[in-house]
Amino acid sequence: MNILILGSGGREHALAWKLRQSKKVTKIYIGPGNAGTSLTGTNLPLDPENFQDIRKAVIDNNIGMVIVGPEAPLVAGITDFFRNDDLLKNIPVIGPDRSAARLEGSKDFAKDFLTRHKIPTAAYRSFDSATVNEAFDFLSSFKPPYVIKADGLAAGKGVVILNDIEDAEREVRAMLDGKFGSAGNKVVIEQYLNGI
Repeated sequence: MNILILGSGGREHALAWKLRQSKKVTKIYIGPGNAGTSLTGTNLPLDPENFQDIRKAVIDNNIGMVIVGPEAPLVAGITDFFRNDDLLKNIPVIGPDRSAARLEGSKDFAKDFLTRHKIPTAAYRSFDSATVNEAFDFLSSFKPPYVIKADGLAAGKGVVILNDIEDAEREVRAMLDGKFGSAGNKVVIEQYLNGI
């Protein structure tokens, strides 16, 4: 079987390295891959969020399975795209559909889901630019450290933990002013929990 792994990080390198050891795998393609993945498979110049280019690569390379590493294409609906395409619908995509990927793609959605289903989570509230003053009031209700999260995907950089309330207020404003682009159109402020 030919496998396509989407992504370009260490996670994708580890997947390619391990899959290379299977006798059931004929060829491994990684899009876009990195220098390490080129040692275990063939890198393809793919943008994991360009579904039409991925479709072409899957058909051209007789791909039998797609493994999605990054969150962004999952949040954008790559699994749904495959399911709704007559030529791709029978090719397994390892990764959740758009609806389930929202748990990773929106911290506000995830926190609401946890609360709604009575799954223990830190106290929190979400704010946007229209409610920034309420965000500052909410910060004041906690003792430091303060946990501030950009709601959307911010390439692993969207969570900040600060000990000073003035720094925390500046960070909230910076996120809402576009520090992380649209990922920070909404911020989640939550209680800091210490421990495992």
